[in-house]
Amino acid sequence: MSKYWSEAIQNLTPYVPGEQPKGSNIIKLNTNENPFPPSPKVAEAIHQFDTDRLRLYPDPDASALKQTLADHFEVAPDQVFVGNGSDEVLAHTFMAFFRQPKPLLLPDISYSFYDVYCNLYAIEAVHIPLQDDFLLALEDYTQANGGIIFANPNAPTGRALTLDQIEVLLQRNTETVVVVDEAYVDFGAETAIKLVNQYPNLLVIQTFSKSRSLAGMRVGFAIGNAELIEGLERVKNSFNSYPLDMLAQVTAIAAIEDNQYFLECTQQIIQTRDWTTVQLESLGFKVIPSKTNFLFTSHRYIAGAELMGFLRTHSILVRHFSRPGIDNHLRITIGTESEMQALIDCIKRHPDIISL
Repeated sequence: MSKYWSEAIQNLTPYVPGEQPKGSNIIKLNTNENPFPPSPKVAEAIHQFDTDRLRLYPDPDASALKQTLADHFEVAPDQVFVGNGSDEVLAHTFMAFFRQPKPLLLPDISYSFYDVYCNLYAIEAVHIPLQDDFLLALEDYTQANGGIIFANPNAPTGRALTLDQIEVLLQRNTETVVVVDEAYVDFGAETAIKLVNQYPNLLVIQTFSKSRSLAGMRVGFAIGNAELIEGLERVKNSFNSYPLDMLAQVTAIAAIEDNQYFLECTQQIIQTRDWTTVQLESLGFKVIPSKTNFLFTSHRYIAGAELMGFLRTHSILVRHFSRPGIDNHLRITIGTESEMQALIDCIKRHPDIISL
């Protein structure tokens, strides 16, 4: 801690990202990255890119990308906002809509960056408990509020709500912004984007990092009413007018345009997820039903931290959370078929599994 830091920063607990190991021969199942490469059209777009253009600033409005997203999701371009990963889009969202006299409502177990943004922007938050089965209880989001945010599917649990459940909330909560964070929606859930024209207070946020295999490019976007998008643009242009570089914009366009590749990759991940679920359950694990590219699971007898350490000694990384309520669980990213087979084979060698 430095004497030069402001008081707000001294008291801030930052988000801790998943480990990015430097070594080789590691099976990395800890950060929910896509196990498949980006679309071949992405590689082609990079190969054909004129590097002389890099001496110029990129389009600050990312107009071509916004048009591509608008066409894909059947909305108007002025209903689309893009940013440097969905984390930046979320940060601007908190600044634009949630600094209100009344508290923000959010799940007590969800993406931990939400709490970081609340602390960073001095936003009061009320955490609504999940149900015993880890489902969000939207019927409990009834108190006066300055906004509501939740991930669907939720992280790190992987559970998803139906559009009907979300619409009931929107019909009840009409005076503040409702944000649905859909980072994992493409792995089995249904997007709420189709509701944005009915509910002007609904903002849906997605990312290219998971289902589009572009985590290294940092591209996120939001879709909602044009007035909400204008609010985000005001924050963005007061912070960084050029959040997306030229390569990020052209590769994101290429990824959206290759819908067939996207569907093939997401379907393969879903199939591998379902296979892994069956294998883990046969070894004594309880697996929470998932609509994501990861599984949230705990063993009947072996502690989560102990299992994580065991897997790590065999060069397999998974994510463990120490917070109460989920501290016995592991979050396991779905990798390739061979990676998941290696995970299962390793677990079978655990002394307590062998003795069962």
